[in-house]
Amino acid sequence: MSVVQAEGIRIKSVSLAATEQGYTISMDSEITLNETLEQALEKGIVLYFVTKFGLLDARWYKLNEEVARSKFVVGLRYYALTRQYHLNHPVFSQSYSSLNEALQALGRIRDLPLTAKAGLKPDADYVASLRVWLDLTRMPKPFQVETLGSSQWNLSSDKLEWHLKLPVPGEPAQIKGH
Repeated sequence: MSVVQAEGIRIKSVSLAATEQGYTISMDSEITLNETLEQALEKGIVLYFVTKFGLLDARWYKLNEEVARSKFVVGLRYYALTRQYHLNHPVFSQSYSSLNEALQALGRIRDLPLTAKAGLKPDADYVASLRVWLDLTRMPKPFQVETLGSSQWNLSSDKLEWHLKLPVPGEPAQIKGH
C-alpha cells in the first residue's frame, strides 16, 4: 500500500515576537510539489515562493489600513550537473542533496523582520494575515503562458487571518500550531 500526499502548502505554526529592533515572524509550513512542478525544476526552471505577512489596523474607521508587513521571496532551483537543490534566500544561499531537504528548509522561516509604516501599539487590536504561494509572475514568459488556466501550476496556502494584540519582549505570540 502506498501513501500519496497531496501537493500544496500547509502552514503548521506561526509566531510573532517582540525584539529590541521591532517585531519578527517565524513560521513552519509543509510544502509538497506535484509532478508538473518537480519536472519543471528538473528542466532548470526556478520556482519562486513568496511568504507575505501583513498587519492591519482593526479599527473600523481605518478601513483595514496595512500598518506593517513582511514579504520574503525564495528561489528553488535544481542543478542537474551536481544533483543539488539550491535555495536562494535574500540573505544567503544553501544547497541540499534532496528535494525533501530543500522543501523542509523552504518551509522554515525564522526571525523575519516586520516592517512597520508607523509606530505599532502593543495594546491596539490588529488583524494579521499570512499566505505562502508559488509566484508564477517570476517564471520565464513561455512558462507563464503555459500556466494560464492550469491548476497544475497553482500552489498556495490558504490565507490565514486572525485578530491579535502585539506580544511583549520575551513572550512570543503563538498564533497557530504547536
